[in-house]
Amino acid sequence: MTLESKFNIAYKNSICYSGYRKGQAPGALSPSYDEIKEDLLILKDNWGYLRLYDCTPHASTVLEVIEKESFDFKVMLGTYITAEVSNPNCPWGAIYSKEKLESNKIKNRKEIERAIELGNLYPEIIFSISVGNEATVDWSDHLVPVESVIEYAKMVKKGTKQPVTFCENYVPWMDKLEPLVRVLDFISIHTYPVWEYKSIDQAMDYTKENYYGVANRYPDTPVIITEAGWATNSNGRGIEPENVNQELQARYCRELVTWSKQNKILTFLFEAFDEEWKGSSEPLEPEKHWGLYSIERKPKLVINELF
Repeated sequence: MTLESKFNIAYKNSICYSGYRKGQAPGALSPSYDEIKEDLLILKDNWGYLRLYDCTPHASTVLEVIEKESFDFKVMLGTYITAEVSNPNCPWGAIYSKEKLESNKIKNRKEIERAIELGNLYPEIIFSISVGNEATVDWSDHLVPVESVIEYAKMVKKGTKQPVTFCENYVPWMDKLEPLVRVLDFISIHTYPVWEYKSIDQAMDYTKENYYGVANRYPDTPVIITEAGWATNSNGRGIEPENVNQELQARYCRELVTWSKQNKILTFLFEAFDEEWKGSSEPLEPEKHWGLYSIERKPKLVINELF
């Protein structure tokens, strides 16, 4: 089942968008109206759908720019819900005080309320709303109980008219998130072959395995991909340096887009621009290098290959 058949949401080229530039970061300095406008002018000719991660001022400005400049984008609005329980299984540490967890629950509820507000403020632009991002997978540093995610999904469904989803790694959908599926309008999965030490020759078969594993598990619920991509640099932290470069990124994205179009599977490439603020301070930290464009907004090889 596709989104088009259930919600009349047609297939379009789709990309995840975060506009933070050098010296900017979430919770610190956000990109300006003009900077976001510049980004969207770069993206508008090739992409129809944007995915945003949260309901921060950054997201509000993106929506404002789209409306005021009459850009032809539709947006999946995200919510960033943070840890409501500690997670000793997180490799980089996720143990929080009781006070911090209680504070996070209040923040999460406000984030969901803000999503409802934005959904009603921009009903012609926001085509769907996600109630979280990678918050239930075993390694998450912002672990949220499934029961809480279900509550948030119900809140958004009650408060808005947009279809509701949740963005998560493919693994939890196979068992842990079954109760959540009953509440959602569609499922959004993430698949990263290169993070799981797959070669480029194994990558698409692995992506298909991830996708169809979930889709066959829930034949009556549409499944889309909200993150898939290939890094272009690595310092060896989690990804072998020889397994990432612009040529490999271009090949994976080209094969992914071809397969997605053929099967009308809405797929958001990760990510529009490199994100310097992510990960460690090391310049070759892989988290910083997933963009199809550099931090300076220069197209990588993949853009020439795709368009």
